[in-house]
Amino acid sequence: MSDASAALGVRLYPDLVERGGLAPALIETAARHQLDVGRVTAPEQGRGRFTCAELHSEQGVVCVGLGSQARYFMIDIRAAEEVLARGDCMDLVQVAQVASAWRSGLTLAELTARFAFMEEIKHRPASVAQAV
Repeated sequence: MSDASAALGVRLYPDLVERGGLAPALIETAARHQLDVGRVTAPEQGRGRFTCAELHSEQGVVCVGLGSQARYFMIDIRAAEEVLARGDCMDLVQVAQVASAWRSGLTLAELTARFAFMEEIKHRPASVAQAV
């Protein structure tokens, strides 16, 4: 069994095993669908090199992880280390579409309107958070 097979689980993610992990699969999917997802990175070591990917843009980073008990992709949109929106979907093309839309300059409101599975994270003002 390859390292990718052990990390990903052939049953849930056979397509990702075949491509060597989540990051290479996202790069290939974006290219096949002519989507600009920016620079794609993954951790260099450990299980995460197969199961995690970050898609970088000037607006922030789209972080993607995998479900472990069922096939789905968890998406966090982050800027300045803060999660701005999150969601999950079952289609890798949709992950690439979210990253491409974010990279193209869509606002969070536009992004969450276009992709119903994404939800903007509402943050409490600092004064309210400190009072709790």
